[in-house]
Amino acid sequence: MKRFAKLFSRRIGVAPGSIVDEPRATGQPVEMTLFRYNADFIEEQKIPAEDSLEDLTKDGRILWLDIPGVHDSGLLKSITRRFGIHPIAAENIQHTGQRPKADEYGDQLFLLLHMLTWNMEEKTVETEQVSIISGRDYVLSFQEHPGDVFDPVRRRLTEGLGRVRKMNADYLAYCLADAVVDNYFLVLEDLREEFEEMEEQVLFEDGPDPSARVHALTRELLSLRRAVWPMREAASALMRGQIPSVSEEVQIFFRDLHDHIVQIIDWIELMRDSMKGLMDSYQSKVSNSTNSIMRVLTIVATIFIPLTYIAGIYGMNFEIMPELSWPLGYPAIMGVMALVAVGMLLYFKKKKWL
Repeated sequence: MKRFAKLFSRRIGVAPGSIVDEPRATGQPVEMTLFRYNADFIEEQKIPAEDSLEDLTKDGRILWLDIPGVHDSGLLKSITRRFGIHPIAAENIQHTGQRPKADEYGDQLFLLLHMLTWNMEEKTVETEQVSIISGRDYVLSFQEHPGDVFDPVRRRLTEGLGRVRKMNADYLAYCLADAVVDNYFLVLEDLREEFEEMEEQVLFEDGPDPSARVHALTRELLSLRRAVWPMREAASALMRGQIPSVSEEVQIFFRDLHDHIVQIIDWIELMRDSMKGLMDSYQSKVSNSTNSIMRVLTIVATIFIPLTYIAGIYGMNFEIMPELSWPLGYPAIMGVMALVAVGMLLYFKKKKWL
């Protein structure tokens, strides 16, 4: 909740579509990557944030400008002016934590996605917002930090693999969205491995209460669910032609993307049900173990009830008690108590209570 308040407190009282001036974050300055290509040509170059963007000529080629850092408000304003980005889209790019969606602003397609990665050390799902803007002959991608899941797309571009260099900019936007969705499968696989390891420990090993671990894993699964569910609606709009800036040829590919999203959602729901079943199994295991312990304690207590009764009788301080003066009184009483205990054990075993 504190993180939620921190995200949106900056926007209170600000006019819609405004880019908030923020101090430049510490660390490495933003360095953009530019790809300029067509079917027979590919060029890649690094562009510092302070360089002018007015010299980006297309020359009939498609541009892909990747900006790893939305904290630089000055750079964001410059890119907004250069490519005519709608103010609402620019605001959504800067203020991260938005809901995944697909919108159209004039001739521009705006995609907002959540890029997820699995942190092996912390056992958590890390979320980063990725915004993609596709124009007639250019694609802009905005990330919060350097490092992404777009390397397969870059490799297909530089090596001329597939059809990406032969298609228009909307196909490149699809490729970037598809790379984000494909990475969900890897995150889901890591979550599944964690679940299987925990399932092995819960069902076949004795250990500490796994409730906290199950809760943590469920929370990470919900992070994946929050990223995927809104994308189904966005992919559905893209594949049905509800956004005219996406060509009919690319709509078919978004249909495949929609199928992948539905498949991930099915796996997420299956894992959620499995986690609920795992906790039910753990509770049943604990209950059965408690019942077994209580059964043993009850049997022990039941055996000692008649023995305590006999010991109580001969512990009374009566002067006339014939057995007290009998030389074999003590071993006789101990023998009777032993026979009673053995007899009760045999009876319990016959009844299959043991």
